[in-house]
Amino acid sequence: MKNTILLLAISIITLTACSKDSDGGGSTIEPEEVIILQPTSATLSFPANNEPCLETTSINDTQSSITFRWNASENVNSYDISVTNLSNNTNNVYNASSNEKNLTLEHDEPYSWKIISNGQSGSQPAESDTWKFYLAGPAQVNYAPFPAELTSPISGSTTTPSEGLISIQWNCVDVDNDLVTFEVYLDTTDASTLVQSVDFASNTTSIDVAVENNSIYYWKVIAVDANGNNSNSGVYSFRTN
Repeated sequence: MKNTILLLAISIITLTACSKDSDGGGSTIEPEEVIILQPTSATLSFPANNEPCLETTSINDTQSSITFRWNASENVNSYDISVTNLSNNTNNVYNASSNEKNLTLEHDEPYSWKIISNGQSGSQPAESDTWKFYLAGPAQVNYAPFPAELTSPISGSTTTPSEGLISIQWNCVDVDNDLVTFEVYLDTTDASTLVQSVDFASNTTSIDVAVENNSIYYWKVIAVDANGNNSNSGVYSFRTN
């Protein structure tokens, strides 16, 4: 009989404790706050921006190796290096565990590159600035201009002509500073119609071109230097209303 009473008392105490915990009357253990450290953006170091890259190793007639370098970021587990061939707009992304990476690329080509810093799970990757360089080939002394960046109108946008004209704008850089002219192509089919040749005056150029309302236009810019080297911006489009 005494054992039965003792077991009953223990059961009542246990049920009371459980009831207090479920009602919030008992003590509870709060989960620890998880702090996610965000990675910082890398600062690019080599190859230099808007310069020919001569610190390379020739691999064969068409390829050279180059070691990309950047300042280490904080709170980083790994890096992705994004490299784009500006002649054909081909992009490749390579993973790196440290703040340098040796890559083999086609030489005699212009490139852009940036670093994506990856942190712990749940963090947001951080991107560096984007730099451009020209990967020189063996004994190369003259370089084609970087392809022009078409900045206005933004591709796919809609613009309103003023008295039958709109302003178009682009940026272009040449590593050996011998740009001579820009050839501007614009039409409603494939940007194959030369509408104006513009003498080089500055890296940012803007001109007015004639357009019709309610039409889709395609345009591109060919940059030409003093040695006849040229580069193609690629075709952008815009709509008029």
